[in-house]
Amino acid sequence: MANQRNKNGINTGIAWCDVTTNLWWGCSKVHTGCKNCYAETLSKRFGDDIWGEKNPRKQIKSAFNDLDKYQKQAEKANVKVKVFVGSMMDIFEAPKNIQNLNGVYPNTGSLRADLFNRILQGKYQNIVFLFLTKRPENIRSMIPFLWYDRFPSNVWIGVSISDQTTANEAIEIINKYAFPYNMFLSIEPQVGLIDEINLSGINWVIQGGESGHNKRPFNIEWAERMKVICEEQNTPYFFKQIDKVQPIPEHLNIKQYPEF
Repeated sequence: MANQRNKNGINTGIAWCDVTTNLWWGCSKVHTGCKNCYAETLSKRFGDDIWGEKNPRKQIKSAFNDLDKYQKQAEKANVKVKVFVGSMMDIFEAPKNIQNLNGVYPNTGSLRADLFNRILQGKYQNIVFLFLTKRPENIRSMIPFLWYDRFPSNVWIGVSISDQTTANEAIEIINKYAFPYNMFLSIEPQVGLIDEINLSGINWVIQGGESGHNKRPFNIEWAERMKVICEEQNTPYFFKQIDKVQPIPEHLNIKQYPEF
């Protein structure tokens, strides 16, 4: 199921998942990793004004049909499929209005709640959800209350960081709330050295540099340092890319996964 194009129009060639889907398109920038956001560039290419705090988001009406299809295919093949939600949104962004209302979902918060409710109902037993956010402070208030004590094994929550400052902030929040979840870090795009980080409670680290015309440089030493940190703290390590142009050195061509 990898490297195909789904109904959302997204090329699902993200190396650490099988497919992507989005409940909505649109977001706003919150830290240094957002500067050259590819999702914003892509949405503007389609003429959608859905970026920033004041603009509405665009509902992707095929999302739940896509998830049903992935579940059916995976169940038939007796496999687990890793679905990244989502490449064009932040699942834990505060609720925003929807520009293409259809009478069912008044805002993005209701879309998120519907997905979480479907997961609670056990509709997606063959899907491993990989949620990613730059807003870890919102996680606890936005997940279902029932997940506090019994977190679903097929849900993973990732926090996106880009340098030592954003790493420190994210780890402080994760430790503050003592999240009992399947947690991972997405160090993408990395734009500065992360020399020290406590990976206690983190079950997976993904690392990669920025791509595109305005990409900021990635230092190979950043990857070498993170590889050592992960080895020392016994955390699976996945190196994704330097910049999608330069080849990955053999000693960093590591694609480890946790036990999903």
